[in-house]
Amino acid sequence: MATKRQRHTREYKIEAVRLASRGDKPVSVVADELGIRPDALYRWKRELQVEPAEAFRGNGVLRSIDEENARLRRELKRVTDERDFLKKTAAYFAKESK
Repeated sequence: MATKRQRHTREYKIEAVRLASRGDKPVSVVADELGIRPDALYRWKRELQVEPAEAFRGNGVLRSIDEENARLRRELKRVTDERDFLKKTAAYFAKESK
């Protein structure tokens, strides 16, 4: 039988990383005490070190880089569509003027 996936809040993860970073106990012992896998605690620790403001953002919440990427893709599509329209219009009028 499959076990249900655990979900932890951002505050819980930050506190778990803080406990593991104190250095009193090894990360594996802290993870056992908290009832989580050591690899999850290592991953949380790494994620918090790389991007503290973006860490543990939750489901469906985009990082700022992803939001900017989506905005730039929309803008590129709009500009490409405008360029294609202008090319077609110029070709139409050039054909008519001959």
